[in-house]
Amino acid sequence: MLRTARRAAQALPPWLAHALSAQRGPVPWSAVTRGALAGGPLLLAALLAGRASLGVVAAIAAMLAGINDRPGSRRTSVLRIGVPALAGAAGLLVGTYAGQHLGAVALTLVLTGLGLVAGGVSAVGPVASATGTQLLVGGAVGAGMPLPDPGWQSVLAFLAGAGWLLVLRLVLPTPGSLSGELRLDLRLDYRFDGERAAVADVYEAVAALLDAVGTEHAVARRAALTAALDHAQDALAGPRLRRRASTAVERRLHAQYAAALPLGEAATALAWAEQAVSARAAEGPRRLAAAVRGNAPAGPLPAPTRTEPALRALDDALLHAAEAFDRGGGQDLHTRRRSPRTLARAVLGAGGREYGMRVGLCFGASAAVAQMLHHGHWHGSHQHWYWLPATAVFLVKPDLGPLVSRVLCRAAGTVLGALLFAGFAAVLPRPGGLVALVAVCGALVPVAARHFAAQTTVVTVLVLALVMMGGEPQASTGRIGETLLACAIVLVVGHLPMPGRRGAGIRAGLEAADAAAHAYLAHVLSESDDRATRWTLRREAYRTLAQARAAGARAAAELPALARHSAGTDEVAAVLERLVDTTTACAVHLDDTGRLTPRHTERLAALRDELAERRGRVGRRDAELPLAG
Repeated sequence: MLRTARRAAQALPPWLAHALSAQRGPVPWSAVTRGALAGGPLLLAALLAGRASLGVVAAIAAMLAGINDRPGSRRTSVLRIGVPALAGAAGLLVGTYAGQHLGAVALTLVLTGLGLVAGGVSAVGPVASATGTQLLVGGAVGAGMPLPDPGWQSVLAFLAGAGWLLVLRLVLPTPGSLSGELRLDLRLDYRFDGERAAVADVYEAVAALLDAVGTEHAVARRAALTAALDHAQDALAGPRLRRRASTAVERRLHAQYAAALPLGEAATALAWAEQAVSARAAEGPRRLAAAVRGNAPAGPLPAPTRTEPALRALDDALLHAAEAFDRGGGQDLHTRRRSPRTLARAVLGAGGREYGMRVGLCFGASAAVAQMLHHGHWHGSHQHWYWLPATAVFLVKPDLGPLVSRVLCRAAGTVLGALLFAGFAAVLPRPGGLVALVAVCGALVPVAARHFAAQTTVVTVLVLALVMMGGEPQASTGRIGETLLACAIVLVVGHLPMPGRRGAGIRAGLEAADAAAHAYLAHVLSESDDRATRWTLRREAYRTLAQARAAGARAAAELPALARHSAGTDEVAAVLERLVDTTTACAVHLDDTGRLTPRHTERLAALRDELAERRGRVGRRDAELPLAG
């Protein structure tokens, strides 16, 4: 049955298959608990204090923070939740005062400008994207959902709501981390369980790659290793009071992460050579993973045979890891340094400009249409027209999936959520029933995040419950109509011609991956002894490649009119990936012998030629396509 379902999914068009697919994984019980303790209790406390409107704002902020409450370390969550929350508060402040003092035309221009800024910033990365989203949602709520409280009080309530969920994230232990033997082991500090799990996953991924060497699963396992390293790198990069790790636990985790880098390098070289290794080779990394989880010494590790350069590199890396585990100190290689010039290039470059123009146009157009619908003209007070532009904000975000998939999922989720809320509103007592509904939906948000339609359903129910608590009448039918209108606006704007070439963001990501891959190759061929720099360059090469391939996969799942602009980019990324794998194999071989074999040099030359050919094809296709696409 499973194979039949897979074949059916493969037979569907990519844009439809993406809309029907969902992420998999264990239930994030920690996030579920935090979601239940966030919006509902805040709303109840505000009701008891007679300030329901401020409770609504705080609960909205807690909901948005819950959407950003993703797996990882506690300190990383400070940036992942806190920075977008600050942007949301700023957007709320701007929207509130602009809505109070500006006419409809001026207000629309202000919101359009806000969209241009938020769209450009969103091109930087995931945290920046969440920051741009909350900036615009805050602006829409402030301008289109007038509240009886002064603007500064609403902003403080917003910050309090997001801050409350962040406090829960930092303080509450992970379920099971304080039970049984772990509770008695004073060496384990639950504050670092996110970092500990991320580093242990790296060693597990190394073992899985070694198991797959010489099989068809090796490529997928190497990609999984890259994802694990990216996650660990992010988990260890949270804010610290001091530049270097300030506790023994932190120093140990940093050393364990650094020790995993040569292991991953050796495993990648073995996968490149396509030489099967014994099960004994993977046992060492698995024991190291268990040692990380238990914060214990490495203990005796089985040594692999030393018959090949990559196997000798693996044995040396295991010995180095055992020493690092016992010593508890080492190099701090976790930081990913991005210069201000790099960030500015992402915002102001072709990708950032295209992203900014589409977000600004969608946000401004939806705000203008919403005001006209709610007022019948462009004058008068601004009353409850936030839903249309706020919906457009989520629909226009390309990092949330292909455009048509987002539209289908948003429309289906809103219809289902509005119908569900209409049923709940008819039977639940007020206000207690609505408070309980908010708490339940807050708990469901982390689980529903696996699919955009499911998340939309839960968020729709939650928001409709909140705005009813704030005094707005039940308007499920109207919300469905406005959502469908927002879908139409975003679809139209998404296909409109824009200055420059379509898919600039994808090409910018591919260029960054190309530059990182060649910087890594140049360092290896220089035969430098600076391994720390080599590992940093290798990490950047694989990370940028993973980002470029993810962006290309999303673009390939668009409707044909848009997908054609990304055709061929996945092939270029695949060649770059093979080039980085080959570079890693060259680095390991040079360490062992000091020279490259004909197989290495011939593979490098062939990959360079293939890369030039693939680039030429993409360039010729771009020249044949119209600017607008």
